[in-house]
Amino acid sequence: MTDFTEMSWSDSSSPLDKRFKDWKIDMNFVKRYFVMAAVGVALLSALTLPASAQELKIGVVNIPALMERAPQTKSAMDALQEEFAPRQREFLAKQKEFEETSAKVQKDVAVMGETERRNAEKELRDLQREVARLQTEFREDLNLRQNEELGILQRSLLKEVQEYAQQQGFDLIVGDGVLYASTAVNITEDVLRAVEANFQATSAR
Repeated sequence: MTDFTEMSWSDSSSPLDKRFKDWKIDMNFVKRYFVMAAVGVALLSALTLPASAQELKIGVVNIPALMERAPQTKSAMDALQEEFAPRQREFLAKQKEFEETSAKVQKDVAVMGETERRNAEKELRDLQREVARLQTEFREDLNLRQNEELGILQRSLLKEVQEYAQQQGFDLIVGDGVLYASTAVNITEDVLRAVEANFQATSAR
């Protein structure tokens, strides 16, 4: 006889639910889009210039911090959560159906006939497969859409950093691979304020 206890969904508080409720930005994914190999060469060249030519305006931007704190990121993640909310509800409803059916079968299995028991076993197996399918498809599609949105955000923020640098007269902005930056050259907060202002101006239209 099938052990219905083993067939029960292992954890009603599934990793999928926790992932969906606790949105995290993959910073490794962010960094891959912002690695600029030429920065090191440009910086080295600047440091080896004669003293008269070394008056370059250089700034450092913490890209992962900018990405995480920019209001555009929260807006995109909120929209993504709203987009996937119906599918999350569908998954949770199917999971609940499986759990309730499993509990009923376990309660009645002792008085079931052979045919009824086999039918109940099949129904539970089908429900379990359906729950697993919904969970897998949800996670895969969510990851894909999240990466798409992060790519759009990264390109948008990179453009804003470049525009800020041009407006403020910077000669060089270092974005990644920086081991140390003093407050004199770390302009992350300044760029973030500009990004927030641009977001508010766009949202007000």
